[in-house]
Amino acid sequence: MWTSLFPLFIITVLFLSIIMVILGRTLSPAKPDLGKVAPYECGFDPINSPRLPFSFRFFLVAILFLIFDLEIALLLITPISNSISSPSQSSSLLIIFMIILTLGLLYEWVNGGLDWAED
Repeated sequence: MWTSLFPLFIITVLFLSIIMVILGRTLSPAKPDLGKVAPYECGFDPINSPRLPFSFRFFLVAILFLIFDLEIALLLITPISNSISSPSQSSSLLIIFMIILTLGLLYEWVNGGLDWAED
């Protein structure tokens, strides 16, 4: 039953997306007001530039944290998967997942992705 509804779902999503893009283009002003796009600090003009330099190293560490945090969250469902499928299949998938996770961590460690201080 779901396979017969899938093309209809895709067509509906594409149609609604196109309608939203067309509405956004037609209803938005051609030239935005400079007062509305200026940075706002509690009613005062900004003291410094809103475009401060950003540490790329911090960005990489933050992305790595999010990736590993997501992988840990995926590991939390492992006990439930043991009760749903066969334990040998579930254990082998867990071992493969842990190997991939460990290899990713070792790769980042060897390439200096986890070094906070810059040389």
